[in-house]
Amino acid sequence: MTEDINDHVPSRQRRRFPGISSRAYEHPADRSALVALRKLSGFDTVFKALSGLLPERSLRLLFLSDSVRVSDAQFAHLNAMLRDACYILDLEKVPPMYVTQNPQPNAMCIGLDEPIIVVTTGLVELLDEEEMRAVVGHEVGHALSGHSVYRTILLFLTNLALKVAWIPLGNVAIMAIVTALREWFRKSELSADRAGLLVGQDLQASMRGLMKIAGGNHLHEMNVDAFLEQAKEYESGGDLRDSVLKILNVLPRSHPFTTVRAAELNKWAETRDYQRIMDGHYPRRDEDKDTSVSDSFRESAASYAESVKSSKDPLMKLVGDIAGGTADLGGKLRDTFTGKSTRPADKPSGDKASEGKASGGKPSGPEAGPSDGKPEQNGREGD
Repeated sequence: MTEDINDHVPSRQRRRFPGISSRAYEHPADRSALVALRKLSGFDTVFKALSGLLPERSLRLLFLSDSVRVSDAQFAHLNAMLRDACYILDLEKVPPMYVTQNPQPNAMCIGLDEPIIVVTTGLVELLDEEEMRAVVGHEVGHALSGHSVYRTILLFLTNLALKVAWIPLGNVAIMAIVTALREWFRKSELSADRAGLLVGQDLQASMRGLMKIAGGNHLHEMNVDAFLEQAKEYESGGDLRDSVLKILNVLPRSHPFTTVRAAELNKWAETRDYQRIMDGHYPRRDEDKDTSVSDSFRESAASYAESVKSSKDPLMKLVGDIAGGTADLGGKLRDTFTGKSTRPADKPSGDKASEGKASGGKPSGPEAGPSDGKPEQNGREGD
């Protein structure tokens, strides 16, 4: 069962966001998909039909029987964080939360009828209070966005489709669906990271938590600035071959890489959008029904276009150049793929000398000074 949020008011004071819509913090690509699903005609009918097929009751019984349910009597500090997160994001019902024995640091929000939050012992033992608060806010953000519902349904449909992958060209179609779903999952994780920041309201704690998920409980050996520098190096380093490898590495993952998550969250925390939310200016959920699907898709497309434009990744820069009408496309492809830069060939010294005499000036020589593109020095530095 869920408990009423009004039964427990957290003692610790943080900025609260009454009636906040999940649209306030959702990544544009995540938001456009959710808006479309919510407005899909007949979705409620499909949802009710699928609810009877999915083993949700069995899953709930499994956690009830083989995990520890968070309450005032068990993991009381997590229970206080959970109530606090629901209070801040104005989530009407507090979802049940379980701690399950697993050394792998992880957390998830699942369920159709009602969301369930599950955290592993590995995560509880890894993070301090403020870092854990951001993770709990992350999962409450999933619940508020409805990610648990849509993820469960879409994953079920994907698993069902895999059983008929023997149909000619079926595997190609299935992989296209799976790839698209994972891309959405990764964007939904960026949305939930933002929700975690709104709940914890401590950017450094969010950064530390992500850093620990990547490198373990050795905080004295790690540095947030150096960790973010890794993200810059990952984004801009290498040539086109490295860009392709990045894509292949991330395709099977449901989560973005940890350094990427940290960089994206840090970038969002510096935006005017985040500051407006903190100042109390944000979309309300009672306005969700009036949200335009086409507007959401336009925002999503604009976000991807801006990402391509501002990206330092060699492949994304190439895509931007192609879209902008690069003249020497073949040369650009060659140079980007090989990591070489094109520089005009120096003229023979005799020609330069003759040019200098013809103009009545001194012979022009090669430019002095450091060349462009000098590599930067790299610093060191949940779900």
